Amino acid sequence: MAKIVYVEFDGTQHSVDVAQGATLMEGARNAAIPGIEGDCGGACACSTCHVYVDPDWVARLPGVEPMEEDMLDFAYAPRAGLSRLTCQIEVTDAMDGLVVHLPERQL
Repeated sequence: MAKIVYVEFDGTQHSVDVAQGATLMEGARNAAIPGIEGDCGGACACSTCHVYVDPDWVARLPGVEPMEEDMLDFAYAPRAGLSRLTCQIEVTDAMDGLVVHLPERQL
C-alpha cells in the first residue's frame, strides 16, 4: 500500500491508502474523491481524471506515454511537465507520500 494525497482545488486534502498495482484513478474512485471522474473507466480515452503532480514527484513517476500525452490536450488547463492522467499511473510502494492536485474542474 502507498499513501497518496489528493488535494482538491480548494485545498481540501484526502490521504488514501492505494494498493500496489491499482491506478491513482482507481484509488480516488474507491475513496470517492470529488473531482476525479474517470468517465472512460481508465482506458485513456478521456481526460476526466486529470491531475497536477506535485513538482517534487514528477521525476519519480513513470514517463508519459504518447497516448496519455495526446489525451492531455483535452484536459482542463493542462500544465506542461505537471499534468497527468491518473488512470495511467499504476501505484507502487515507492509512491508512498505522492501528492497530486486536482484542477478546478474536469472537461
